[in-house]
Amino acid sequence: MALRQNSDKEPSIELFIKAGHDGQNVGNCPFCQRLFMVLWLKGVKFTVTTVDMKKKPTELKDLAPGTNPPFLLYNGDLKTDFIKIEDFLELTLAPPRYPHLSPQNKESFDVGADLFAKFSAYIKSTPTNTYHEKALLREFHRLDVYLNTPLPQEIDHNSTVDTLVSKRKFLDGDRLTLADCNLLPKLHVIKIAAKKYCDFDIPVQFTGVWRYLQNAYGTEEFRHTCPADIEIEKAYLDVVGKRK
Repeated sequence: MALRQNSDKEPSIELFIKAGHDGQNVGNCPFCQRLFMVLWLKGVKFTVTTVDMKKKPTELKDLAPGTNPPFLLYNGDLKTDFIKIEDFLELTLAPPRYPHLSPQNKESFDVGADLFAKFSAYIKSTPTNTYHEKALLREFHRLDVYLNTPLPQEIDHNSTVDTLVSKRKFLDGDRLTLADCNLLPKLHVIKIAAKKYCDFDIPVQFTGVWRYLQNAYGTEEFRHTCPADIEIEKAYLDVVGKRK
């Protein structure tokens, strides 16, 4: 994947991500997608290499021994640990040439922090155990309340009309931020896997969550970095099979 920039002095960036079951296409890995989105949103030129974890090429074993995707080559220097890579990219690919992606509000990062853990417990639980489904729904409710509550920057204190419900597109406003790069890949996994194996749909009354997802799927940065549904379904087949 190569994205244009006007300057000829761009850094050399290669992102290595998990390959799908065919060994070539994008595999199921929210952390890989997170960095894929960050680089795309930065508007920097970069390439993406998918790594077949079943038969990892010798050259990649030499490049990053003992390391699983995602990892990054930045001007020839190996970068591992997706959190450190994200911090490095935000610091290095900075204005005025590249946009900052950090959210204005800390809560935009915090609100979805437990959602994936609750989903993981839910999909491993037995169908008769409703505790984990209720816990997952509570996290969705928390996210929905946040998305429907106006952020400070949405409130016009000089207006006589109160802003009661947020109309923003994403977690922190109308542009994608690092908070979205973290949460959206996980939401996509939950949406696909929970429907496939638990017949679980995100409740329609969570209007903020659905507005958020619809806006996200309307962006190239998210839609085109998502793995195919079959990759997610295959990834959770063994997990579901171990339920008792």
